[in-house]
Amino acid sequence: MTPTTIVGGQRVNPEKVRRAKELRWAMTTAELVLWQRLRANRFLGLHFWRQQIIAGFIVDFYCHAAGLVIEADGPVHERQTEYDSERDRLLIAHGFRVMRVNNDDVTRDLDGVLRRIAEACGVRP
Repeated sequence: MTPTTIVGGQRVNPEKVRRAKELRWAMTTAELVLWQRLRANRFLGLHFWRQQIIAGFIVDFYCHAAGLVIEADGPVHERQTEYDSERDRLLIAHGFRVMRVNNDDVTRDLDGVLRRIAEACGVRP
């Protein structure tokens, strides 16, 4: 179940909702690996959502308790650094913290990525 409002007064475009649902079924390998560890409060008892709409953006993962957005970045992000920077800036302006993890790090060093997420959430693993 997703919260009704993450950003107060946020209007959610129905097309964004449709796209977020599509993305939940078309996750990258790294997103799937990470989701298996984050879902259902499995990770340190924290609740995460996937493909959550926040401030008009669809973010990969979101933990409300920590105010943390996690983006799993693959090769496409190498070509859109300006867009990602502006997106991060806007999310931060809304009071969120943004953590970017590289897809290769997720598949090669999942424990290290999870340690970084725990630190960003202020929880000891």
